[in-house]
Amino acid sequence: MIIVMIMRSRAEVMLDDFLWRAALAGVAVALASGPLGCFVVWRRMAYFGDATAHAAILGVALSLGFSISVFIGVLLAALAMAFLILSLSGRMFAIDTLLGVVSHGALALGLVAVTFIPGVRVDLAAYLFGDILAVGRLDLLIIGAGCLAILVVLWFRWERLLLFTLNADLAAARGVDTRRENMILTIMLAVLVAVAIKILGALLITAMLIIPAAAARPISRTPELMAGIAVAAGVAAVAAGLSGSFYWDMPTGPSIVTAATLLFVVASLFTLSRTKVLR
Repeated sequence: MIIVMIMRSRAEVMLDDFLWRAALAGVAVALASGPLGCFVVWRRMAYFGDATAHAAILGVALSLGFSISVFIGVLLAALAMAFLILSLSGRMFAIDTLLGVVSHGALALGLVAVTFIPGVRVDLAAYLFGDILAVGRLDLLIIGAGCLAILVVLWFRWERLLLFTLNADLAAARGVDTRRENMILTIMLAVLVAVAIKILGALLITAMLIIPAAAARPISRTPELMAGIAVAAGVAAVAAGLSGSFYWDMPTGPSIVTAATLLFVVASLFTLSRTKVLR
């Protein structure tokens, strides 16, 4: 009887540990993706975010092939993809065509490259759709450090990034280096992709950037309020997704995105009903 009680208590501690790690990792990503996602929505960078996120699979193949950290491999691939798009956009092809080719090409190339790595068996589903419940202590440290870095940069450069987003010509006239701000925004997106791939996977990262911010947009009067509501929506989506995964054995990453989508629908219906009442 005593042995059974000890084993049960240890199982409960382990359960609490991995749930707490998953919750903390999800909240950290929600804190960073909320305000950063607002810039993605304002600047209409959804497809740019997709292309950067899809390059993450190529980064996974790079990290496995050269035996380096997955975080470093994904970060390098995401940065390379982002700067490649920025350098080629508007020169040879329309931006939407370029994003489509680069996004799906990088995803396909990464999936093919993984199969050619000898002696390595990879659960691609975890990298495509995330596996937040498998977040370890080192993963949590990397995720927390990356998200904290994004928040610090946003805190110090919020006004410049906002002015650059609203009116690039006005920002340049006021002495803001628009090229540098665009580069900073690109680097932050790449960092978020690198830290969030463990949680949401390459196919769902952009959804966590866009959907909470899109849900917050119609019910916000200021950019700061929109960022705050986006963070709250992201945290709520993480809590709902983890609950659904724990109680009903649902896939966690898709559950988080589904919860965020439901919040978007509720916010849209609320805005629509309020508009009708005012009329």
